[in-house]
Amino acid sequence: MAKELAQAEELPRAIVRRLVKDKLSQSSTEGDISLHKEALLAFSESARIFIHYLSATANDICKESKRQTINADDVLKALEEIEFTEFVGPLKTSLEEFRQINTGKRARAAKAKEANKKKMKTGEQPLPENGDGSKAVADVEVNIDVGST
Repeated sequence: MAKELAQAEELPRAIVRRLVKDKLSQSSTEGDISLHKEALLAFSESARIFIHYLSATANDICKESKRQTINADDVLKALEEIEFTEFVGPLKTSLEEFRQINTGKRARAAKAKEANKKKMKTGEQPLPENGDGSKAVADVEVNIDVGST
């Protein structure tokens, strides 16, 4: 039971490996960088502990504000509180980009919904829905870089 709980808290190794290798390849002039299994475990465990510490601090900030839902501002304040202020600027930039992208998606979805209503009234075929209930508008690829440390 304890082993199952520990495995549930682990970060996916493939993602951790990819993140570490991508970051190291950006700062290294050498070719492919190999990563020992123990080093991967150390990165993964460090990231897990950092996430727990950051989320506990953000949760405390949220509770001090008498709220039950942690928001992005709580996380930013928590980063400052645990003295990781160098992450705040890049994270704010990424968060703003994310919000702009989502605002655009919502606007396109609202526009598509309105167009489908008009088509339904005129008897035309409406756009099909995606699996999440939204209308198929366009495929968009998004890459957000949290910044380098």
